[in-house]
Amino acid sequence: MSSSLVLYSYWRSSAAFRVRIALNLKGLHYETRAVHLVRDGGEQHSPEYVALNPQQLVPVLVDGDKVMTQSMAIAEYLDETHPHPPLLPADAAGKARVRAMAQIVGCDIHPIGNLRVLQQIGSQFGADDEQKSIWMRHWIAAGFQALETVLANSKETGRYCHGDTPGLADLCLVPQVYNARRWKTPLEDYPTILRIDAACMELDAFKTAMPEQQPDAPK
Repeated sequence: MSSSLVLYSYWRSSAAFRVRIALNLKGLHYETRAVHLVRDGGEQHSPEYVALNPQQLVPVLVDGDKVMTQSMAIAEYLDETHPHPPLLPADAAGKARVRAMAQIVGCDIHPIGNLRVLQQIGSQFGADDEQKSIWMRHWIAAGFQALETVLANSKETGRYCHGDTPGLADLCLVPQVYNARRWKTPLEDYPTILRIDAACMELDAFKTAMPEQQPDAPK
């Protein structure tokens, strides 16, 4: 079955992981086009891909003749064009809370630990793999300490980050927990985060978005 939705993705990209969850929560069919971020120097640097996204990052979502970048913008686009089920609560204060939690991950943890940052601290400062791991664990822990406090101390937290329906904050949280485990970050100090991650992983929308389930994942 063909689809007007095409997702340019890399199996282990947490930003693409977020968009896969959003698409799944909305029940939307989409075509995946893999962009290997490492092979041959990175397919995201090819002229064809740069024409789609001058930032040379994944994901990109193409919807007919519309091309969208940035995972958070894509998720909100999907929420506006396919409003049910919603990724954001109805009230302004709830929206602000969910966006703030999403941005703890999307703006403060993820950007300083993505592939191009790790490559740069390796090439410019000579960081080896263990030093990169220390860097990653430090910034994940800093963000998770704040997020755990926000979640644990609010009556707005339910089964998921906000109430009992998964939404924008959850689709950011789960990929970051996956990354935390990948980098062997100790997680015992974040029981609320772990509880919510476990609740999300009971849902097919999250399970089928997992990196290992993607067509470009190593077999």
